Amino acid sequence: MFTVECKSERGIQSIIDEVEAACTEYGFTLLHHYNYHEIVAQKGFPIDRKVYVYEICQAKLASMMLTSNPHFAPFMPCRIAVYEEGEATIISTQNMQMMIDSIQSQEPLHVEAVSLFTDVQNMMKKLKG
Repeated sequence: MFTVECKSERGIQSIIDEVEAACTEYGFTLLHHYNYHEIVAQKGFPIDRKVYVYEICQAKLASMMLTSNPHFAPFMPCRIAVYEEGEATIISTQNMQMMIDSIQSQEPLHVEAVSLFTDVQNMMKKLKG
């Protein structure tokens, strides 16, 4: 699967209200966020669900990754999506495992990347409630 998801019964508003604090708690910088449902509606293509996307970063790992593997730049920064799916709220991110596996021989970078992916997943679980 190309994403990792957490399904929550919490309302989307209560989750998005906590994203910034969760980022701080888990050592991420919140770079930017998008209200995609509003963006596409302004372009004449409304959708029937709320969709939020958050760009998050851990500068230390970003620096390490871009120094040795600049070809990973298109996958950065990390993103968290929060969207409505029926009565549930989904919190998702890209599955970074293939990228992490590809840098196993670069031990310090690999250790940091595993830690980051774990932190992202733990943050998602916290937001799930």
